[in-house]
Amino acid sequence: MSRARAAAGSLLFLVVAPGVVAGLVPWWITGWHVREPLAHWAVFRVSGAILLVAGVAVLVQAFARFVVEGVGTPAPVAPTERLVVGGLYRYVRNPMYLAVAATIVGQALVLGQPALLLYAGAFMVVTAAFVHGYEEPTLARRYGAQYERYRRTVPGWWPRRPPPDEPAG
Repeated sequence: MSRARAAAGSLLFLVVAPGVVAGLVPWWITGWHVREPLAHWAVFRVSGAILLVAGVAVLVQAFARFVVEGVGTPAPVAPTERLVVGGLYRYVRNPMYLAVAATIVGQALVLGQPALLLYAGAFMVVTAAFVHGYEEPTLARRYGAQYERYRRTVPGWWPRRPPPDEPAG
């Protein structure tokens, strides 16, 4: 696959998958209406805005990594030619899913909509089941020992610090 096709496919998948999960569904749930302010509302709104911006930034970086490093897309129908292990993937195996959850939680805090916190929890449960039942076995078959080494070294859900002998950037 060419990088141009990988970029186009990744952009389409970004709009379809995370765009629906972290954009359209939260809108369906809340209409993006802000609830009446609670005590200390500003702290929640600012924290939510930071999570939202960070989530989008991580998501875009992770998708770009699939194009540049993997020469493919995150979509199962057009997988990468190479296992993606650089960038944020050096610290955690699932930065995209964590980024999507962060955008949902960020919206919950900005809007004061607890229903989105429940949705974020449900998203993570479904995602963890998908990763365990489909994604990890598929990656193990596709990339073999390289993926198994990566899986042993890099945690799936809680970012690690780089070992002292590994450069941080």
